Amino acid sequence: MQRQKLKQKNSFKILHKSKNRVRFLQPKLKSSSNERAYEGEILKLDGVNEVRVNKKAKSIVIHYYGNLDEILDKISDIKIAKNDDNLDISKKNIAIAGAALVALPLLKSGRGVVSTGAALPLLKDGIEELFTQGLTSKVLEAMAVGVSLSRRDYLAANSTNLMLNIGEYMEESTVHKSDDLIKELAKPSIKDAWIEVSKNGKKSLEKIPANEIKKGDIVVVGAGETIAIDGYIIEGSASINQVSMTGEAGSVRKEHGARVMSGTVVEEGKIKIWTELAGDDTSTQRIKKYIQNSLDEKSQIGLKATKLADKLVPITLSLAGLSYFINRNTASLASVLQADYSCALKLPTPVAFKSTIAKAGKSGILIKGAKSIEALAKADTFVFDKTGTLTAGVLKVDSVISFDKSWSSEKLLNLAASAEEHYFHPIAEAVVNAAKISGFKHMHHDEVEFIVAHGIKTHYDKKEVLIGSRHFLEDDEMIPFNPHEKAINEAIKSGHALLYVAYDKKLLGIITLIDEVRSNAKSTIKKLKELGVKEIVMLTGDVKEKANSVANELGIDTVYAELLPTDKAGIIESLINSGKNVAFCGDGINDAPSLIKANVGISMQKGADIAKVTADISLLKDDIHAVAQAKELANKTMSLIDKNFKATVAINSAILFGATIGKLNPTLTAMLHNGTTIGLLLNSMKGVNLSK
Repeated sequence: MQRQKLKQKNSFKILHKSKNRVRFLQPKLKSSSNERAYEGEILKLDGVNEVRVNKKAKSIVIHYYGNLDEILDKISDIKIAKNDDNLDISKKNIAIAGAALVALPLLKSGRGVVSTGAALPLLKDGIEELFTQGLTSKVLEAMAVGVSLSRRDYLAANSTNLMLNIGEYMEESTVHKSDDLIKELAKPSIKDAWIEVSKNGKKSLEKIPANEIKKGDIVVVGAGETIAIDGYIIEGSASINQVSMTGEAGSVRKEHGARVMSGTVVEEGKIKIWTELAGDDTSTQRIKKYIQNSLDEKSQIGLKATKLADKLVPITLSLAGLSYFINRNTASLASVLQADYSCALKLPTPVAFKSTIAKAGKSGILIKGAKSIEALAKADTFVFDKTGTLTAGVLKVDSVISFDKSWSSEKLLNLAASAEEHYFHPIAEAVVNAAKISGFKHMHHDEVEFIVAHGIKTHYDKKEVLIGSRHFLEDDEMIPFNPHEKAINEAIKSGHALLYVAYDKKLLGIITLIDEVRSNAKSTIKKLKELGVKEIVMLTGDVKEKANSVANELGIDTVYAELLPTDKAGIIESLINSGKNVAFCGDGINDAPSLIKANVGISMQKGADIAKVTADISLLKDDIHAVAQAKELANKTMSLIDKNFKATVAINSAILFGATIGKLNPTLTAMLHNGTTIGLLLNSMKGVNLSK
């Protein structure tokens, strides 16, 4: 109710709201909008503690303590300034006049005209930044070029300007390519949908692209399919997994009149949905907005590098003054100004992150930003959910136990497979596959009735057949279980999933199913330990005996067994509170709360759409070894950034010293300094490689 009220009152679309924090869309934000000025105006409002404006994603995040309605009303009244609007007219005139003062004396020769024209954008930006942000690296760059131009040292001015442009182009091209790749990989996988159409008074189904669905269309969705729209069920019932949008672990039963959201998955059943929202208005657009927002988040080390570069500006200026005092000429002054730390500190870091993100994406690993790489590199504790992560997530029949001597195990399996082959469900597929392997002989039966989230019902030889959960058979259909309790308990202790089969009001037998451990799970855990991970933890609902057996086989350090899905997030939280940096790996279906709570969440490929919202890293291939690959990429990326940083400080300090004592002329200084920057950029663009 609160969220709907805000949308109506302020025309802002609330994307996410938690205690004292809200993120919402501001459609008036444009590429020309001045983020810094707008943030400053919002921060002045009573009740606002913190604000972050992202004009690319057109979103605003505020931390507040006042009345949210009133705050949003006031924000809607703030005029969004353009990039140049933050300067008052006098400062604009000063910026233009300053650039003109540098330019006018140089327009007497052709070289002066060309060099000054090329440098004017940098000079103007530097003067504007001087008045808006004070002494920054951009100001220093403008000063270096300005001094060289005033000395008519066009080679130094042009080489500096050229190197700066080359560096920025290299950075932007790398960043944009990796961002485009991430957005492409992160697109929701809903491409087509079935809609109900009426022709000549008869209804039929027609498959159309999901983006062509319109409000009022009747969309038909069956088991295993992802819902493409937001709307209301008008016919049928289904068990729907909606953790991708709500964070709820497990599936929810939905019937006539219930609202459903795009991006959620029908696990069982078949429904017809009246379309309320389609296309860009659907819930799956949260995925796109989440991705865009994470792409624009700057890494902690990147922010530190930028701040450090700006803090070093006064030192460079002081050295320039000292150089002039020692050498008594403007050449040494210009040389020192050419050798600031800013470019080499600022540019290679984001390029290294983006290169790794792009390389990971091509390897089937979707990393959602620099912060995820930093967090993964720091992770010293890896927590794995067993089912679907350490195991393949594909059920297989392990045994068939008959409680009736007149029914062989093979005949019991054939009966179950004959009924189950009509449905798309992991357990049904496992039973049918097992029957085919052993020589499936179909047993003719009546029409099958599907009971959502329980099981199936049919008739064979005029007697009722029930297949499903214990709750369905024992509580709903009153099938007695007492005579076979011992055999059932032994099967439960083995850690297997059980499918119960009843015939003619008696429990005929059970089918046990297993989820096999992945073949490369052990080598993956070994690799993680080689990469510096101190502790491997496994979470499972299995009994302790079964869990410990798997843990010993794989080399896992700590096991939490007999867990409910709701217990997992609490364990993650306790590990973090004990001072550990936790990476959690889950299948993205019932692990969403844990993926969010961990320092870094890694979702397996089969959690596809869900993972795009909840996890920091999503595996796009069904291979657990990709977890170790992601950790290796993160470690090597942070090592590369550290080496670049040390090289920057060492090389630029040497250049600065040489320039200060008058041993380097401006042109040579510019070539050395900017050449170093480009060299570091090329090193970052090359990125890191995985070990073979």
